[in-house]
Amino acid sequence: MYKGRKVVVVMPAYNASQTLVKTYQAVMEQEIVDLVVVVDDASQDETVRIAQGLPHTLVHVHAQNRGYGANQKTCYRLALEAGGDIIIMVHPDYQYTPKLIPAMAALIGNGLYHCVLGSRILGGYALKGGMPLWRYAANRFLTFVENILLSAKLSEFHTGYRAFSAELLNKLPLEANSDDFVFDNQILAQVLWTGEQIAEISCPTRYFPQASSITFRRSVVYGFGCLHTALCFRLAKARVLSSRLFRL
Repeated sequence: MYKGRKVVVVMPAYNASQTLVKTYQAVMEQEIVDLVVVVDDASQDETVRIAQGLPHTLVHVHAQNRGYGANQKTCYRLALEAGGDIIIMVHPDYQYTPKLIPAMAALIGNGLYHCVLGSRILGGYALKGGMPLWRYAANRFLTFVENILLSAKLSEFHTGYRAFSAELLNKLPLEANSDDFVFDNQILAQVLWTGEQIAEISCPTRYFPQASSITFRRSVVYGFGCLHTALCFRLAKARVLSSRLFRL
């Protein structure tokens, strides 16, 4: 708990057997997490068996691989159903340090923000942590364009480390979003659509063979999806376009 508010960490998992326990242990060391929700997207390894052996953990398994976005939808739904007040997504591949959980929870629990991101760009950690140069360049370009179209000032939109208040998540039409990777971008655009500010804290990150990553081809598809989302946001704001992602 943080100031009487239930803290739930959600982990969208796919073939995370090698790093799940290490990530879980680091999460629970923060001492404020009440529940961990692991949603397995039809892994081909021992992820489910390992997750089921972890205490204070709710495990849900998709019978078929439904995609990263669909996994997050299930994560957030289960976290809200479990009574979570502060919901933090931590990837089970140990790419993002769980040591920032207390800081992210504090920003929400003290009523300062409803959404907090762990940014790899603030502090210059991205390249130091091993982010490929092409991915860094794409991140900076997309973020620049998105900041213009979404009227935001974020250092990056593409981190997978994020925290939300239950109050905010309940407002967002998450089911309208993609079941694929662009869900990550759509949910942040929806947060901005509500008029909420998004906080960022500097986040060290690490890239290694076990860390999850999408292929170059899927990265290109994701990039165009981000630009499409931002353009739809701008046109919806101008009342030129009606979008199911952004309710008027």
